Amino acid sequence: MLHTQIARVSCVRVVGMRLSQPGRWTGWSSSSKLGLWRRPGGCCIREAALQGEPAPNTTTRTPPVSVNRRHVVTQAAPATQLGDPGEVWYDDEEYEVVVVGAGHAGCEAALAAARLGSKTLLLTLTLDKIAWQPCNPAIGGPAKSQLVHEVDAMGGEMGKMADKCYVQKRVLNKSKGPSVWSLRAQTDKIEYSAVMRQTLEAQKNLDIREGMVIDIDVGPNDEVRGVRTYFGVTFRTKAVVLTTGTFMNGRIWVGKTSMAAGRAGESPSVGLTEALQGLGFETARLKTGTPARVDKRTVDFSSLEPQPGDEDLRWFSFDDRVHRPRDQLTCYLTRTTSETHQIINENLRESPTYGGQVESMGPRYCPSIEDKIVRFSDKSSHQIFLEPEGRSTPELYVQGFSTGLPERLQKALLHTLPGLEKCKMLRPAYAVEYDYMPAYQCSHTLETKKIQGLFFSGQLNGTTGYEEAAAQGLIAGINAARQAQGLSEFELSRGSSYTGTLIDDLATKDLREPYRMLTSRSEYRLMLRSDNADERLTPLGRDIGLVDDVRWEKFQTKQKKMRAERERLAGIRVDPGSEIFQEAVRLAKQEMRNPQSATLEELLKRPHVHYGIVDKYDMGPPETEALSYLEKESVEINIKYEGFIKRQKKHLEKVQGKRGKKIPDDIEYSTIQTLSMEARERLQKIRPRDIGQASMIGGVNPADISSLLVYLEMRHRLEKKETG
Repeated sequence: MLHTQIARVSCVRVVGMRLSQPGRWTGWSSSSKLGLWRRPGGCCIREAALQGEPAPNTTTRTPPVSVNRRHVVTQAAPATQLGDPGEVWYDDEEYEVVVVGAGHAGCEAALAAARLGSKTLLLTLTLDKIAWQPCNPAIGGPAKSQLVHEVDAMGGEMGKMADKCYVQKRVLNKSKGPSVWSLRAQTDKIEYSAVMRQTLEAQKNLDIREGMVIDIDVGPNDEVRGVRTYFGVTFRTKAVVLTTGTFMNGRIWVGKTSMAAGRAGESPSVGLTEALQGLGFETARLKTGTPARVDKRTVDFSSLEPQPGDEDLRWFSFDDRVHRPRDQLTCYLTRTTSETHQIINENLRESPTYGGQVESMGPRYCPSIEDKIVRFSDKSSHQIFLEPEGRSTPELYVQGFSTGLPERLQKALLHTLPGLEKCKMLRPAYAVEYDYMPAYQCSHTLETKKIQGLFFSGQLNGTTGYEEAAAQGLIAGINAARQAQGLSEFELSRGSSYTGTLIDDLATKDLREPYRMLTSRSEYRLMLRSDNADERLTPLGRDIGLVDDVRWEKFQTKQKKMRAERERLAGIRVDPGSEIFQEAVRLAKQEMRNPQSATLEELLKRPHVHYGIVDKYDMGPPETEALSYLEKESVEINIKYEGFIKRQKKHLEKVQGKRGKKIPDDIEYSTIQTLSMEARERLQKIRPRDIGQASMIGGVNPADISSLLVYLEMRHRLEKKETG
């Protein structure tokens, strides 16, 4: 007999019920008497039972009030209460993947899942701020550009957006080696957001909708089954990717005044933190900040140092279909003064951090101006960059000048900077605190270890930066789609990419401050350059299904041309009397080892000798096989650093032989007496999959790894003996 009439589709409203006898519904009443029952195999929803029929699975004598592992359920509260479940709706569509948050992580996750064929829903607090850049409107920079190139190589979108919407491009660290060359693009934040929204709206299999998720529906086997929004709509899904950025219980500070906000002018996300805590997740708080914006029409640029873009344009995307040369805008450089430092030192207690109102950790590598003055008190001045926020707005971003000081002091501080003595402030700087989930709770697929089908990504994992978020979002989106489709997991190792290094650090280190990607974090940075990101990762993107036929054909053509050029350069010899030979010796400032003759490849191995010398003496390939200047540069790098690259690859192979040894899932580290107490605690908490991951955990030293290897070998021998 039918016991319940369940609200399963949109526009079906569930009204109140009342109990007359224990376990039996006898009529309708106001919503204040509404009961909540758990349908077998379904999520916690309110069910309207037929009059006189027993309520399912009930033994209580009053409307049920329960607390279980997955939901906190109470009697109905007034409609003004958070996420009042008095009206619960089921959306009439089921999704394979739901992505929560439309920042840079969310956009990459949603696009990846949809492109892999999964029916995907992207939920965001506002459709007007998709892929917004609330801090510096720039993409790339040291180590970050490598992440963007890798996202693009696998079929992601951020590199294309930056190439379409840049206002200026520069290569940083060009005077150093190629492993640390970093492309940085100042972008038009308004255009960037608009173009990304158009891309999302045009994507097949992807729906976009406004909504604030406050709860995760979890099944009896700890698997995701859906998400519930503030207004009571439940979306069924097989996988959920949370990318909430700085919005979970976000609070912004200007001086000692604060307000609840995810960022200036936008409401925070409330309720989800508590729901995740109810599921057993650890949460903590971090903070970051953003500087003031000033009106460029009130700045005296005549006293400032111009910072123009590079004449030789470079691109984040390997797909030349999005390469769009455009006029570049100029940035400017100014500096703090003694007056700036004096005002800050005299008013430190006005800052929420130094005043004691905010204790959360901020980003080490992007400190506020107060932190700079305090931590680097020996410096008399700090560089400040003025960067345009777009082509259609007068706003200038004051890079390097983020602060949490009161607004009345901010204006006075700005007026101490050369060129800004009479500037008008359009937006004040602020600090923002927010909840995050320490990422050791995720595996290397970014799926949580507690709940199957639930993925964390972006600043929610404790990172800082659009690029780190995008890289995580891509991996989370790929794995969410693959899980929904019953496919195997996708992971990147440390030796394969900066993305793999990023996720390995997050999953194996108990990080308690905002994490920023740095080139120094990778042991294999000479192998993981920007120029070869496609060579390393595009085949993987193709295998997964994110690289289309046109892109794949372009990639294969490029690789074929570069291999042919290497062979051609190795096969052409020049004698010591030739002009090219003499110039190579002069540039290198050292004699050739073989004074009789040398190949063009051998000439390019010499320091300070570049591919341009080949073109200068008309010794390049035929026009039909001509390479772009970026392809020539990549060929030269592979030739010049061949010895170092081979040595690094050999080291990687040697290390991976040991690192790849798997650790059984059921291992109890607390019982391994040969491990240090700290190692036992850290290993038990993070539960690495293999020796490589275990060796990266803070507090686990080489002696512990040796002990663990011995233990695993003894266990293996014992199991083998027992099985005969």
